Amino acid sequence: MTVRYFAAAKAAAGVATEQVDLAQVDADPTRGAVENHLISLHPQSPAGEPPLADVLARSSFLLDGQSCPTPQSPVHGNATLDVLPPFAGG
Repeated sequence: MTVRYFAAAKAAAGVATEQVDLAQVDADPTRGAVENHLISLHPQSPAGEPPLADVLARSSFLLDGQSCPTPQSPVHGNATLDVLPPFAGG
């Protein structure tokens, strides 16, 4: 799966895009399981940036371009997950 980070999520993760092997996440991966995996991959943010866990908690997600509002949403290996933190203070 491809994870694309935008704005504060990109700053907190320290990368714009990364590949995630869902076999390392869970047997039946969900968006929430992927979030937990991303937090484990980026336990510390670059200096001056908020923790990725905090950014994910207030972010919206798109899965293959469609809204993915619940952590229980299933994900698949060739999906693209966009992490969209609030923009312009929203």
